[in-house]
Amino acid sequence: MDLNRAMIIGNVTRDPEVRTTPTGQTVCSFGIATNQQWTDAQGQKQQRTEFHNVVAWGKLAEICGQYLGKGRKTYIEGRLQTREWEAPDGQKRNRTEIVADNMIMLDRKEPGAAPRPVGTPSAPSMPAADPSAQAQANAIDRGVGDQEIRLEDIPF
Repeated sequence: MDLNRAMIIGNVTRDPEVRTTPTGQTVCSFGIATNQQWTDAQGQKQQRTEFHNVVAWGKLAEICGQYLGKGRKTYIEGRLQTREWEAPDGQKRNRTEIVADNMIMLDRKEPGAAPRPVGTPSAPSMPAADPSAQAQANAIDRGVGDQEIRLEDIPF
């Protein structure tokens, strides 16, 4: 049996870059930083940051491009994949990425901030003329509140 799963929680390091392939497939790439903290043998607190490259495809790419931004706390789940290519100088290069299957935004966006436009006609939007939909969205936001997600609460 084989297993290739990656699950990370971290902060988006750069605004997502959304592109369309020549075949019409939407792809979004961005970075996530995760931090590790520990106490060394001398009792000093230490911290190390790891930087991860993330790629999302299709509808998830559109959503990531529209709603994620630098600094947002995000959960990403996917698989590891390494790409290889030859650089213009003739050297072989490779990059290991997380190909995202799932994304959950873990922080709240600033009040009044609108989603960033994606530039694709299929980007999700909420009509301003529907007050019941807006009221439902506000009720969902009030239900979340300012609850803090602690590492101990995550079941994995």
